Amino acid sequence: MIKVLVVEDMQVVRAGLVALLDGEFGIDVVGQAADATAALRSIERTAPDVALLDIDLPGMDGPALARELARRVPDCRVVMLTALDRPGHVQRALDAGAAGYLLKSVSPKGLVDAVRTVTAGGRIIEPPELADSARSATPLTAREAEVLRLAATGADPRAIASELFLGVGTVRNRLSAAVGKLHARTLVDAIRIAERHGWI
Repeated sequence: MIKVLVVEDMQVVRAGLVALLDGEFGIDVVGQAADATAALRSIERTAPDVALLDIDLPGMDGPALARELARRVPDCRVVMLTALDRPGHVQRALDAGAAGYLLKSVSPKGLVDAVRTVTAGGRIIEPPELADSARSATPLTAREAEVLRLAATGADPRAIASELFLGVGTVRNRLSAAVGKLHARTLVDAIRIAERHGWI
């Protein structure tokens, strides 16, 4: 039996996913959550084989939740299910350890097949052209994207340094590198460019 956790903030979508998966032979939805906090509480008692995550969750987003799931339940495989088809989002999900990335336009059979594929150790990205475009998506390193993502929340270099256990100078250097690589005029412009492309 494949145990699945469904994490989706839109109630009607979550209910539909639960009904679809629970109706499949060999699949049991052992938990559902509307946000990362509830999902993390659920995994402690359910130990799912697959976590089906929306990438754009309130609070902690899908990639951040995927990293935390990998730390707490290493055998759990993550599938991102989202309406976002930007290459940057795909790359962030893969970098976070996701085994699958599906658009919400996927067919019910495609979703079920994806759950079975990742459980068997495979990886699936649909549509496949997203995988190709994701490989060369961002000019930013993971560290540069991380500091830029925190800057987008309004955090200043000192707060970012404290959050990431880095020196303030290191944070400033990474922010400056990100601005340069994105050919932005200012940090605000760099954040806007990176958000538009799904790189942060």
